[in-house]
Amino acid sequence: MNIGIDMMGGDYAPAEAVKGIRQFLDEGHDAVKLVLTGDEALVRPLLDEYAIPENRIVMIHASEVIGMHEHPTAALKSKPDSSISKGFKALATGGCDAFISAGNTGAMLVGSLFSIKALEGVIRPTISTIMPSVHGGSGLLLDVGLNADCKPEHLNQFAIMGTVYAKLILGIEKPRVALINVGEEEGKGNMLAKATYPLLKENKHIHFIGNIEGRDILHDKADVMVCDGFTGNILLKMAESLHEIARERKLQDEYFERFNFENYGGTPVLGVAKPVIIGHGISESRAFVNMIKLAEKMLAGKLMETMIEELS
Repeated sequence: MNIGIDMMGGDYAPAEAVKGIRQFLDEGHDAVKLVLTGDEALVRPLLDEYAIPENRIVMIHASEVIGMHEHPTAALKSKPDSSISKGFKALATGGCDAFISAGNTGAMLVGSLFSIKALEGVIRPTISTIMPSVHGGSGLLLDVGLNADCKPEHLNQFAIMGTVYAKLILGIEKPRVALINVGEEEGKGNMLAKATYPLLKENKHIHFIGNIEGRDILHDKADVMVCDGFTGNILLKMAESLHEIARERKLQDEYFERFNFENYGGTPVLGVAKPVIIGHGISESRAFVNMIKLAEKMLAGKLMETMIEELS
């Protein structure tokens, strides 16, 4: 399998990406070849420095870089030779099977939607994040920002895609799906929650357990937690702050360390035809290793094919 990497994306590019590649290759993964997009004059010396073998990589030169604060759509149109544009071109034409980047999030989302399209039957793709449970497990929260405004049908599909991801990637045999709400009782919540509940209740492709409240998210009440992207993004940013606060106060706590985004690498875009993984702008080598591993796992587990079956 061929996994594409944007070598110019992120605050520490391309050095941390190369370090991550070195660590990934040191672990084996002989079936993976890495397709690198970026400024060859900057990347090649680092590849030589870290002794990255030529037979494990393909280098695609990209003379442009999309900045972190550029308008996504405008940047993709005006910079066709950027590392992100070249990565999506490779993904769309079969040059690679998955693509990861710690660069401009908006550009990655736009590229996902317009370069490789949504899976058949998907109304709207979604992005998710891992929520560590205090009891040792992990839950999947979605949507976390791609769809600020949602309809009940969107959340119903998010539940299906989240269930498939939880089974194949997180290894949960029968994921419990819950709707994030302001109360546990059926009939609670705003118009969106009230209209979504019966759809989830009748959905035969998921194991729906009802509503959960905000206090339940970190307490292993559900494996797949569904909400609109506005709510989910607020929850995600609050969760990230827990790790930051713990570090600032020098708290040595195993649980709070599980909120470190580098443990998970990046956020997959669910509902598009091929794996696309978006990393944090401050990603270091550990995050790149885990992004590559996640892409490998998504491909090996045939995640997209299973989603198509469940959504049809």
